Amino acid sequence: MSEPFSVPVTVRGYETDVQGHLNQSVYLNYAEHARWSLLRAAGITQAALIGSGVGPVALETTIRYRRELLAGDEVEVTCAFEWGEGKTFRVEQTIRKTDGTVAAEITAVGGLMDLTRRRLVADAGERLKALATDPSLL
Repeated sequence: MSEPFSVPVTVRGYETDVQGHLNQSVYLNYAEHARWSLLRAAGITQAALIGSGVGPVALETTIRYRRELLAGDEVEVTCAFEWGEGKTFRVEQTIRKTDGTVAAEITAVGGLMDLTRRRLVADAGERLKALATDPSLL
């Protein structure tokens, strides 16, 4: 099995809270950054999505905080899409320090919205793969 797609991120001081920990909301920003980076690596841009009349939507997100992150910590944020049969899909992500310590696990449920009808499209995975230049990443 190959390694999941990942992007490096360094925790910046301004992202921390009064205790010096990475602020809880920033974990979502890191996850979103990795998702868009994966789409871009697969050849899907925001402009291409909008041009085709669809856009990704978040329906549910769960974050399991495992270890604290501090300013200067270097992490890898993984991203793997799991496609099902219906209108939704899952995204599994891990934020891992360079020493292998898991700092957080993020599970999201998403969909692909038809921007005109304002409804989820029937098969988000196939629709995204059709837009990709490298669908194997998806």
